[in-house]
Amino acid sequence: MITLNKVVSLLLSMLIGLSIIPPAANAQSITMFKEPPFEFYKISRGDSFWFIAKRYGLDYKRLMQLNPNVDPYNMQVGGIIRLKESAASVGTFEEEVVRLVNAERAKQGLRPLQHRADVKNVAEKKAMDMINSNYFSHTSPNYGSPFDMLRAFGISYRSAGENIAKGQRSPQEVMNAWMNSSGHRANILNANYNAIGVGFYNGAWVQLFIQS
Repeated sequence: MITLNKVVSLLLSMLIGLSIIPPAANAQSITMFKEPPFEFYKISRGDSFWFIAKRYGLDYKRLMQLNPNVDPYNMQVGGIIRLKESAASVGTFEEEVVRLVNAERAKQGLRPLQHRADVKNVAEKKAMDMINSNYFSHTSPNYGSPFDMLRAFGISYRSAGENIAKGQRSPQEVMNAWMNSSGHRANILNANYNAIGVGFYNGAWVQLFIQS
C-alpha cells in the first residue's frame, strides 16, 4: 500500500538532479551575453527592434542606428545585434583607426600622424552631428564645411582634409573601405599632413587630417 508520505518521498526523489528553467518572456528564447566592447543580443523568432528596445529600456531608433546592416523587416533568427556602445569602446576604436592609418603610411615610407586631442574633438563632434542631424556629407547643416568647423573650434592649419564613412562595424572594416577608394586613400597617404583626429559615434566615422 502506497501512503501519502511515500508518494511525497517518491516525487522528491524524482526531482533530485533536475534544474528548473523558468519560461522566457512571451515564450521566446532570450540570449544575452557580453563580448567587449559591446553588449549583444541574439535575435529570436518574432523579435523586432521596437520589441527589443522596449525590453531593455532603449530607444528603438538608436538601436537601428547601431545595427545598420540588419534589415528591420527581415530580422534573421539567430543573428546578433548590438545593444549599446561603451565610452571605452569608442576611444579604442578611434585609436585603432589611427594605428591602422600609421601602419599604411609606414608601408609607403611616410611619417606617422599625431592623434591630436583638439582635432579628435572636432572629428567626434562631426560624427555625432551626422547621426543626430541624419545626414551623410562633408558639409554639415550645423557647422558648414570641415574647414569651417576646424576654424570654428580654433584650429589653425595650412592644409586639411576629411574622410567620412557610415555603417562599418570595426576599425579594420572602415579602413578597408577607405583604402579601396582613391580619394580617401590619398588623404590617408598625404605626405603633407602631420596630424589626425578620428571620431566615431553610433556607426559614423570621421577622419580629419591637417598640416599644421
